[in-house]
Formats: sequence, structure tokens, C-alpha cells
Amino acid sequence: MRPQALPALGLALPLLLLPLPPPAPSTAPPALRFDATWESLDARPLPAWFDRAKFGIFIHWGVFSVPSFGSEWFWWYWQEKKIPTYVEFMKNNYPPNFKYEDFGPLFTAKFFNVSHWTDIFQASGAKYIVLTSKHHEGFTLWGSKYSWNWNAVDEGPKRDLVKELEVAIRNRTDLRFGLYHSLFEWFHPLFIEDKSRSFQQQQFPVSKTLPELYELVNKYQPEILWSDGDGHAPDYYWNSTDFLAWLYNESPVRDTVVTNDRWGYGTICKHGGYYTCSDRYNPGHLLPHKWENCMTIDKFSWGYRRDAGINDYLTIEELVKQLVETVSCGGNLLMNIGPTHDGTISAIFEERLRQMGTWLKVNGEAIYETHPWRSQSDDVTPNVWYTAKRKQKLVYAIFLEWPTSRRLLLSQPIATLGVTKIKLLGHGQPLNWTSLKPNGLLVELPYLTFHQMPCKWGWALELTNVI
Repeated sequence: MRPQALPALGLALPLLLLPLPPPAPSTAPPALRFDATWESLDARPLPAWFDRAKFGIFIHWGVFSVPSFGSEWFWWYWQEKKIPTYVEFMKNNYPPNFKYEDFGPLFTAKFFNVSHWTDIFQASGAKYIVLTSKHHEGFTLWGSKYSWNWNAVDEGPKRDLVKELEVAIRNRTDLRFGLYHSLFEWFHPLFIEDKSRSFQQQQFPVSKTLPELYELVNKYQPEILWSDGDGHAPDYYWNSTDFLAWLYNESPVRDTVVTNDRWGYGTICKHGGYYTCSDRYNPGHLLPHKWENCMTIDKFSWGYRRDAGINDYLTIEELVKQLVETVSCGGNLLMNIGPTHDGTISAIFEERLRQMGTWLKVNGEAIYETHPWRSQSDDVTPNVWYTAKRKQKLVYAIFLEWPTSRRLLLSQPIATLGVTKIKLLGHGQPLNWTSLKPNGLLVELPYLTFHQMPCKWGWALELTNVI
């Protein structure tokens, strides 16, 4: 049976056959592709969120947190270097045949309260965290398929610590989640064999390091991948450029992930996303490349130490100074804490983090989303550092000592009468100032008692319309 004719449709048919107009040109920029060469990888723009963030928290946690003596390099110093203090510590505190692997079951994370951790991190004012997913000892804080029986799911906590923290960070805070990963492992037999052959074979990276890295990225999608521990092996041994090309082109975090510069012997301070150059790197001057000052609250160790004394920890004044100096010179500060083997953050680490958050609540405007100014520090008044927000025509002068005269000399800014305005962050009232010749100005600070101070440990002036 034929369908009934519909004459009205006949008129519409020619319209259907007319050529369609060309599609509007896409306004979205084409996705950049990166080759597996340093020249190409180094040209990748650093995701903007990282420079805006300024302040992060490093977390060194692992089996080394059990002996918690001397350093997170405990195993190496005890077994390889046989440093007498480490040998004596083991002799005096553990049975004669005790092995480092026996610390594994003692890494319990019994009191690990991820909600408490994230509350501290949020209160600190930090914008990202970096957790040691695996240090040089090789113990992974997740149930890696490539670290059988030497991971936190099979041994010790019997928990996926990376997953627990990742979920809590993303659900309970506004921080970005990052992971540290050591390329090499001190005593892994495949790495030792590769090293004995001058890294002309790649058993260890092919069977261990690279599979772990792909597993970490695909499973936890970290927005910072903090590589470390090249074991004096070159980047081509680690296949670093191939991995980074995949990370930037194909991975689930390709648009937002940030990487550092530790991808093989000779790459530090030369290749990668941002530079670290060395531990506790703080050059004190502006660098042409984005950089990070990774440093420790404990002056001598990244991991928790039971033998640390009160004077071994940086004061909040010293930490604020580190932050201000670093940001003024274009860097980010990555401040490290070391939790205990049972998963607690010691009171002194918690206090320092919360103190930093208290300071940033008042002065964060002079830190977050700022840029280096034309002068990083004042060349007349010591302990004065500058940051800027160019679009808003703002310059911040952060001073770490309150002058007893209440008059602060700033030698760098050039002010204009009737145009320039100055206020103290946390105080808000406009301040009187006097222009100096040929440049500079003298700011009259408000008369405040100690309890009226907007904050402790350092203050910031907002200067509008100065050059």
C-alpha cells in the first residue's frame, strides 16, 4: 500500500536540497600538541592556576615515619652509609636481626583522620598539596600493582592512603591535589643491576617506574606531578620525554597538570614545567622562569623526627619571611610537614600551618595572584619586599619589622600627590605619606597597640597608583 501523497511537503523539498551555509569558525584555540623532545615540552605554557596559587603544602609520609630518626633517608644512612648514629639507634632500640622491611607493619596510620588533615590544610591558606606517594624506599601509599607486598594496601595500614586524601581534598577543600613520586629506589635489584651496566638497559623504569606513573595519573589525576630521585641516571634512561608527551597530550589531566624539573640527571633547573633547582632554593632575586622553593619547617628533615628539638623548627616569623621573599621573586613556596607513622600531624606542624593561615587571611591580597614588581625588595629599608597587581595598578610593600618611629621609608615607589593612596591591609584607613626626592616616600603608620595590630609577624601596605 502506497503512503498518501502530501503535496505540502513537495514545496519544501527543494529547500532541503539547498547547500547549507559553511559552519561558523570555531573560537576555541586548537589543542596544542607536544613532541617527546625537551624543546617541545619546555615550550608548553604553565597552567595559570599554579602561578596564582603561590603557597602549597608538602607532605613527607612513609615507612621512614616509623623509625622517625635523623631523616627520611634513614634506610640509606643505616644500611648503605652505616652512619654510626643510625647504627647505634637500631642497636639500642630494635632486635639484632631487625630489617628495614620489618618497619612496614608498624606503619599503621591508625589515627589518620583525613577530615582533620584537610581542615588544617584549608585553614593554612595553602592552595595545593603534594603528598609523597612513593619515596626512595619504594613503599607506595596506594595499592600499586607494581609494588607487590610493599604498599599501604598490602602492608601496614591496609588502606589506600592516596585515594583517601585525594577524595577529601577535592570534596572538602578548594586546594589542588598533587603527588610526589620517586623515579628510583635505593635497593631495588633491577635498578641496582641497571646501574651496574651504566644505565644501558632499562629493566627498572620499564617494569616499575613508568607503569607506576601511568597508574598514578590515570587513577588519581593529580594536578601536580612532583618527580624526584633520578639516581644519577639520565632522562633518556627514564623515558621522561615520552612520558611527559603523553601527560601533556593524552592524559586525563593534560590541560591542568603542572610538573617540576626532576626528570633525570641534568634536567634540574633546566627542563620541565617549573624549576626547583635544589631543595630549599631561595635565590633572593627575580628569575626568568617560574620556580618553587620547596622547604621544610623542620630545618634538618623532610620526614617526622622524634629526636627533633624545639629549636630545630622554623618560627612563624621565619616562615612568613620565606613566603614573602619567594613570592616577591616570582616563586611559589612549598612548605613541608612530616606526619607520624600513626597518621597524626604533630602540634608544632599544625600550629605553624594555622599561623600561616591567620597571616594570609589579612595579607593574602598581597600574595595570591600577584606578580613581581620592578623591584623585588627595598634597597634602603631592610626586610621590605614588593609584589604587584598590574591590572589594578596596585603595588604591595610587605614589611617584616614594625618601625618604632611608626614611619616607614620606602625608597622604590614614586608617588603622585592627590593620586596615590596608601592603606595598611587589615586596617583599611588611608595613611598619610610624604613624597621624597628624587623618588621614594615616607609612610606614617597608624598608632596601634599590640592587640590592635591587624596581624603579627609582618604587615602589608597597599599602594595605589605608584610607579
